[in-house]
Amino acid sequence: MMIYGLSTCSVCQKAQKALEAERKDVQFRDVRADPLSETELATLVAEFGDRIVDRTSNDYRALNDWLKNSEVEAQISAKPKVMARPIIHDGDTYYLGWDATVQNAVLKG
Repeated sequence: MMIYGLSTCSVCQKAQKALEAERKDVQFRDVRADPLSETELATLVAEFGDRIVDRTSNDYRALNDWLKNSEVEAQISAKPKVMARPIIHDGDTYYLGWDATVQNAVLKG
């Protein structure tokens, strides 16, 4: 299982701790330190569409108008912190966020 997020993101840390407490084999990837490849980003955009960008964040609001009107791939490539997180990849399934629905899905098995 892979968690994509930021090492400083408290929600990402909670997700990782909960999964490890359930003895899940978890790897964490800080997308700022190790950016997503074009292929990985395309896969995530195909899965989640523009929901992959957190438009409520200060980092998104700080983007210039050109980037705000660009494709989500350009936004995340330019500023990885605008990616909604965590994104959890479990087998063939991707999950966005760490709400009750995601927790039930990834912690049950």
